[in-house]
Amino acid sequence: MANSDSGSGNAQPPSTNGNPPRALRPRATPRPGVPRTLGPVSDLERHLPHDWWRTLFNAVYLQTDGDVVEDNRNTSREMDEILRFAGLDPGDRILDLCCGQGRHAIELARRGFTHVTGMDRSRYLVRLARRRARRENLDIVFKEGDARQVRLPEASFDAVLILGNSFGYFERPEDDAEVLSAIRRISRSGATLVLDLTDGDWVKTHFEPRSWEWIDRDHFVNRERALSADGTRLVCREVVTNAEKGVIADQFYAERLYNPESITKLLEGAGFHEVRIHHGVETESERNQDLGMMSRRFFVTAVAPARAPRSARGPIYPNVTVLMGDPRLPDPVKLGGRFNAEDMATIVKLKEALNQLPGYKWEYLDNHATLIQDLRNKRPEFVLNLCDEGFNNDAFKELHVPAILELLDIPYTGAAPSCLGLCYDKSLVRAVAEELGIPVPLETYTSPDDTAATIPSVFPALLKPATGDSSIGITQKSVVRNFEEAVSYLNYLRETFRGRPILVQEYLTGPEYSVGLVGNPGDGFNVFPVLEVDYSSLPKDLPPILSYESKWDPESPYWTDIRYRPSRADEDVQRRMIDASIKLFERLGCRDYARVDFRADANGTVKLLEMNPNPGWCWDGKFNLMAGFAGHSYGDLLGMIVEAAQVRVAAARAKSRQAAAAQ
Repeated sequence: MANSDSGSGNAQPPSTNGNPPRALRPRATPRPGVPRTLGPVSDLERHLPHDWWRTLFNAVYLQTDGDVVEDNRNTSREMDEILRFAGLDPGDRILDLCCGQGRHAIELARRGFTHVTGMDRSRYLVRLARRRARRENLDIVFKEGDARQVRLPEASFDAVLILGNSFGYFERPEDDAEVLSAIRRISRSGATLVLDLTDGDWVKTHFEPRSWEWIDRDHFVNRERALSADGTRLVCREVVTNAEKGVIADQFYAERLYNPESITKLLEGAGFHEVRIHHGVETESERNQDLGMMSRRFFVTAVAPARAPRSARGPIYPNVTVLMGDPRLPDPVKLGGRFNAEDMATIVKLKEALNQLPGYKWEYLDNHATLIQDLRNKRPEFVLNLCDEGFNNDAFKELHVPAILELLDIPYTGAAPSCLGLCYDKSLVRAVAEELGIPVPLETYTSPDDTAATIPSVFPALLKPATGDSSIGITQKSVVRNFEEAVSYLNYLRETFRGRPILVQEYLTGPEYSVGLVGNPGDGFNVFPVLEVDYSSLPKDLPPILSYESKWDPESPYWTDIRYRPSRADEDVQRRMIDASIKLFERLGCRDYARVDFRADANGTVKLLEMNPNPGWCWDGKFNLMAGFAGHSYGDLLGMIVEAAQVRVAAARAKSRQAAAAQ
């Protein structure tokens, strides 16, 4: 386990005239809130949770392993060795994967490394790492994440480190291969991989089945160990006891045992080369009783394979059909109820940007009267679905377009029908976000059949339709400040948007933000710099909101006076928004790209406004502005979306073929 104890020790328990001290005698009834111990266990492996690593790394872990993992001398010596044989440069972009409480990342930053990122599954340890880095004014980015699904940009690191026995936790060896695959994806050509592993051959013959030791003046730990049935893992149990309170943890964990030959085979199978083994890692401990798997280790270095240039790799599906709204039909969402000159100019810019992408051939379909027949008669190889107007320009039928593609078994970009249908209802998205622990505005849902006036309990408040997009129903009068304004606008919404439920929502007065994501779970995400809405030039008599006019009326101050800039929020606020966005992306079933909008309340708490699968693709929209903050052109953004979708589709097809072949 990461910097954990799982090895030998021969200390004997204290005695008092042959009897254990009073505080150590078993109690007949455990105290409330104190975990029960399982008592004697004959088969450790049978009690091992398959995902033990989700909960083990907490404050208790830092107590049991503190003599090793909280000793700066060990960390400094380990870093001396790594820098000696790995050839890292202070300007390199380095990922400390499974970073724990950040001890190696912090040591690198102390030594002048300026681009260090740490990632770990344990929220407790990541938060501790951030606090420690801030205390020393060290500029390190710490993120939560699963090592098998690293949500970081492709080809973004010069070196990846997995230190402190943090490789080999998972139940299946295939999961270790997935970790290496994720590392390969985020590594640049020739990037260095450094692993710190226990000597598996030594552990198999030297581990102690039982040991115990005092870990401080108040706590002691009893350890039991056994090899797994297949001999590939060491399964461990720790019973941690407080001398006054009794047992505080009875926990199981395991680690796969590698030797130089097996780890070399695994790395080379994952595409890494120049695998080298470096011996001689020494660990010291003030307790000096049970160093466990930290007592005999070796380092491994390997080189990531060269990456083919994007242009050399070429598109997976080069022939792409672009589906769009129908300019021949009315469009009630657009200003004046039809396509206008600005819309046609936007389409021209789209085509110009797509034509800049090498290797693709583009065709366009926008005649909805013959759309289904056209798709059948000339089946596209791949579809770029930009028809956010909906089938027949009916916003309620946005999900119908991918549904048609699903029925015809045509691959396409963006969200599936189920995701679009779910996200169309803002109240449902709010419920999902609340269940995930993401802050949301206070809100009351008013059904279409409810004829009573739902009056906000707190003013000001915001009234808007519960379904729809493009800010339909949101105007300067949406912000109500008293009873009369609330009743008046509620009646307007009911009359104008008949049959639609209405949301009566807390009006958020703080800064407003957007997070842009391109990618998919498992393949990683490109996360653009967070956007902040600048309302400072808006006339003071207008409420600072992104109203319908801000998107559709070039003559409105909401169009002309609102600006957008990279967020000025502190790093923790931005990180929380990005983490929440990725959680929502996964839970709601988004694909390929999405935009998530947030706004802070008067106390500075950032809350979810809206989830936007298949967000606006226009050259002057927020999504492209965020891509521009990261240095991407409009064509780059469109290419990233298409590539993310094609990689997803190709992987799904390959998996389907493998499953069919296995049957």
